[in-house]
Amino acid sequence: MMNSNPNDLWDKCLLLIKDNVSEQQFTTWFKPIQFESFNESNRTLLVQVPSPFVYEYLEENYVGLLTKVLTRHFGQGVRLNYRIVVDKTHKLVQQVEAEPLPEIDLSARKRTGVNQSPTVLDAAMPQQIDSQLNPHLNFANYIEGDSNKLPRSVGMSIAEHPNTTQFNPMFIYGPSGCGKTHLVNAIGVRTKELYPQKRVLYISARLFQAQFVNATKQNNINDFISFYQTIDMLIVDDIQEWVTAPKTQDTFFHIFNHLFRNNKRIILACDRPPVDLQGMNERLLTRFSCGLIAELEKPNIQLCVDILNSKIKRDGLQIPKDVVMYIAQTANCSVRGLEGVISSLLAYSVVYNNCRIDMRLAERVIKRAVKIDNEPLTVDDIIDSVCRHFNVSPSAVAGRSRKRDYVIARQVSMYLAQKYTKMPASRIGKLVGGRDHSTVIHSCSQVEQRMKTDKLFNDDIVSIENSFKLKK
Repeated sequence: MMNSNPNDLWDKCLLLIKDNVSEQQFTTWFKPIQFESFNESNRTLLVQVPSPFVYEYLEENYVGLLTKVLTRHFGQGVRLNYRIVVDKTHKLVQQVEAEPLPEIDLSARKRTGVNQSPTVLDAAMPQQIDSQLNPHLNFANYIEGDSNKLPRSVGMSIAEHPNTTQFNPMFIYGPSGCGKTHLVNAIGVRTKELYPQKRVLYISARLFQAQFVNATKQNNINDFISFYQTIDMLIVDDIQEWVTAPKTQDTFFHIFNHLFRNNKRIILACDRPPVDLQGMNERLLTRFSCGLIAELEKPNIQLCVDILNSKIKRDGLQIPKDVVMYIAQTANCSVRGLEGVISSLLAYSVVYNNCRIDMRLAERVIKRAVKIDNEPLTVDDIIDSVCRHFNVSPSAVAGRSRKRDYVIARQVSMYLAQKYTKMPASRIGKLVGGRDHSTVIHSCSQVEQRMKTDKLFNDDIVSIENSFKLKK
């Protein structure tokens, strides 16, 4: 057993451990362990751990696994001692002597349970699931700014204290490219780092629906629901996909209720607030709204600059400040757009042997990577164009008069605002005379119906839309 170098044996132990835990667990708890020495005479292995917290967590949660692994490679009766770093600054350490690891029988292991996937050790480990999280989408690279400060802060708190019932469920909404997926991933990743035993699952609404349809076809819907009811933290992205799927909604309703009653964490991401989810079951909407509803806005110019500088540093690029500012101003305040531009610039730098990234190259890349709106339309722009066409005043559109011309201009303004700004109905209503979201939805429906039957009215809409193009 001990013909090999002890350092090599420890490396083999790490490989075996890696086969029996998740990647996140291994990275968090085992990779930081440093081999110090092995005393053959007293069968003592000495390792260094980076903090008392890591030591305590290993002793509380992984003694069984460590026992099997160390016994396999170092033999029976091996002792495990720890050298704990208690103060990094002053390089203070504390050595802890552990009791001899219990002896185990490695020769007569039997597989039990046909539903269990045997491991190399056939160890009785808690059932693990693939969290489906992207480890690269974490808090370390989720840059804070005015547009995300509240959701980021709350998300971090949830990850660090997942057992509290505050802010449950957490409903995050915002336009495409504002960082919703990154944030919900970061919450899950941080939770798994701190609490590896937690069953955390990230899933898109579309995949959840596909799984539900498949379970229905195979007549195992109860198993499907039972699985999701075992999750400690369920993260569902893009739930607006369910507005046309009532059966999926009904099934999720039961899962939601079970998790909520048992104080399990539910985190939802959407492109609009609950109040604008037309087609979603009312009983679900009330549950979505009973926790925290947090809006993620598109990042402002300063946050875009900060995000760019972070990505530039990460990728080792050299980009002048004026070019960074140009990218931030022209990438439509989309985090996804910023990522695309930097990736393209990195590709140019690699392919053309560290070519100089200047304004000319940035302009060329942005034209290909980002759809540029030279003058993005605002609700005020739309109202002005509508008013000119129908020969009414903006104050009349914002007012309460029921005069036919004013009503038509008001409804058309709301319809075009929803079409061209992608704002939620609630916000459009506020900007058009302080109206509620139901008025906006009704107005849009009225305009759409009339366009189908009234050719002259349809021509009016087309004419106004053409004025937008001329404006640009």
